[in-house]
Amino acid sequence: MNSLWLDFNKKETSFPSLSNDLECDVCIIGAGIFGLTCAYYLSLLGFKVTVLEKDFIGGKTTGHTTAKITSQHGLFYDYLIDSYGKNFASDYLTVNEQAIQNIKKIIDTEKIKCDFEFQNSFVYTTKHSELTTIKKEISAVESIGFPCELVTKTGLPFEIEGAICFKNQAQFHPIKYLSGLCNCILNQNSNIYTQTMATKIEEDTNSSYLVYSDKAKIKCKFVIIASHYPFVNFPGFYFLKMYQSTSYLIAIETNKTLFHGMYINPSNPIFSYRTVRHNGKELLLIGGGDHKTGQPSCYQDTYGILEQEAKKFYPDSKVLYRWNTQDCISLDKLPFIGSFSSTMPRVFVGTGFKKWGMTLSNVAANIIVDEIYGKNNPYAYLFTPSRLKPIKNRDEMKNMIVQTANSLVINKLKNTNLSFDTIANNSGGIIEIQNEKVGIYKNPDGKIYAVKPVCTHLGCLLSWNDIDKTWDCPCHGSRFDFSRKKFVQPCP
Repeated sequence: MNSLWLDFNKKETSFPSLSNDLECDVCIIGAGIFGLTCAYYLSLLGFKVTVLEKDFIGGKTTGHTTAKITSQHGLFYDYLIDSYGKNFASDYLTVNEQAIQNIKKIIDTEKIKCDFEFQNSFVYTTKHSELTTIKKEISAVESIGFPCELVTKTGLPFEIEGAICFKNQAQFHPIKYLSGLCNCILNQNSNIYTQTMATKIEEDTNSSYLVYSDKAKIKCKFVIIASHYPFVNFPGFYFLKMYQSTSYLIAIETNKTLFHGMYINPSNPIFSYRTVRHNGKELLLIGGGDHKTGQPSCYQDTYGILEQEAKKFYPDSKVLYRWNTQDCISLDKLPFIGSFSSTMPRVFVGTGFKKWGMTLSNVAANIIVDEIYGKNNPYAYLFTPSRLKPIKNRDEMKNMIVQTANSLVINKLKNTNLSFDTIANNSGGIIEIQNEKVGIYKNPDGKIYAVKPVCTHLGCLLSWNDIDKTWDCPCHGSRFDFSRKKFVQPCP
């Protein structure tokens, strides 16, 4: 099944591919919500912008999100105060609150019909042992002057111990929003090209860059890498500073009356809830099943646990859509927004939005547009990509290093437990043939697809994903289809 958001008129998300060389002021690589928001603001300022998209508009992370527009990024503000101080935490909250209003202003100004509506947002718990943590977060948020409250009753179909509530947050239909942005960008004499993969960025003479695609090249003054995970490895080294997390969503239909508001709990198993109007019906979105991309997972721990949750409270429910997404998460939980590298002036990046990209994409776009326009942005310091502060989450950094080392070297040397005969139809795995690792997938009819199970990025050993029938990289989240000929999630 596909994402509910992508059940949309493809004519509004597909554009011509780039076939001829051209020149512009700014080339943006990636047409998700971050890239198109940058293009929108820049084109209004008079810059001639060219957007390149490998697939179609919003087809990756933006089209697979929960589409919550909120400054409540889990239980995050106590962490920020403890790690960086009250002023830092206050600025982070303020700039995300501004982003909600920025998005609403764009929608109103451009008359974009995208089902935008204000909703209250909650982080809740059903565990008495977590109530102290909820209360601690409330104290942290109140200490930086933001109104929030502890509630013990919500519209959820089960009892809770307590929740922290942020009022006047929002939700919308992300692909309808992007379609509206595209119309505005094109009306400002800028260009959007889909089915166009950027392959290389090269510094040219006269303070300009050349961006190469598979069929043509673009000469420009500035480049914005908005490709979810930066596809340029050196310099920057973002593959050492982030990992990818996979999470799952289902959309269900039920005859029961549904609640309002946006909800998420803070610890595993994580469940996220929101409602959406779709084809004249109100549906419930349930998300969760998070795990590091590339780690083995099964249906029961992903879609299965969401479907079980739905049936528990809505026995008559019917699953209409299933989808999953990958999110980039930095080791210190803060996005990287700003200059890509000191050795590549005028190249910018926004990544690591840690599952809250609807709001943080607008934050990132404003910071980078201000930089290009020569304007000081008072919040840029929060997200500088060159930061060298000590990593507080040392355990996670250690786990990331160990996982990468295992996939690069150790797992390649280990004997596999699988044999050709033990791989069932419509499944896959890695076997050994003449001391070489070979990835095998058998389709439902028993047809065999054999691949070299190594990522094209840095050579990590791939793992088989039996849910999506893909080969996934546990190092940096690259994903390939079962034949390994097509990227499901591009390598960086």
